[in-house]
Amino acid sequence: MVREPLLTTVSIVDLRPTQITVGMREVTAKRERWRETGTKKGEKFLRRHMMPVVLGPKRRHYIIDHHHLARALHDEGVKEVAVTIVSNLSKLETDAFWVVMDNCSWMHPFDAKGRRRPYGDIPKSVTEMVDDPFRSLAGELRRAGGFAKDTTPFSEFLWADFLRRRVKRKLVERDFAGAVEKALELAKNMDADYLPGWCGPAPED
Repeated sequence: MVREPLLTTVSIVDLRPTQITVGMREVTAKRERWRETGTKKGEKFLRRHMMPVVLGPKRRHYIIDHHHLARALHDEGVKEVAVTIVSNLSKLETDAFWVVMDNCSWMHPFDAKGRRRPYGDIPKSVTEMVDDPFRSLAGELRRAGGFAKDTTPFSEFLWADFLRRRVKRKLVERDFAGAVEKALELAKNMDADYLPGWCGPAPED
């Protein structure tokens, strides 16, 4: 029997992240798009973009996608969002909960330098996530056609880590357009062929 997803409304400040970082350029872009939608269209937008969550210990709602949108909506003054419960793990102890989340690829415990961190370092609120400029670079690279959208969990973070090792952070922070050009070149290289959504090398003239 197929179960229908359970829908409920949750305060954004009560949502628990499952990752440490976001790309703040991505958040800013989503804030701008939200402002452009207007109030009436905004309500429809929220119904179409429900936050997938896992119920964890103390029945807290852990979001497993749309972190950038959640942060953007919070910063724009939106108080609540609709969520859909993907799995109920509320009976688990905290340590067991995080092990299951990790093994299901429902979390990404890596910091802004690409280093894996203990589960306890994951923020308790979307407002506490920190900026990873390489996550913004990866998002812009995908929009520029550098790689295809892929269902692999946290695929853009994998690209971010690839770029982090090859592009200077100062370039990303001081000349984002130049960093995107550099990223587009790198994305065509065979060194990137293991990454999700890789589109292959550019054809020779």
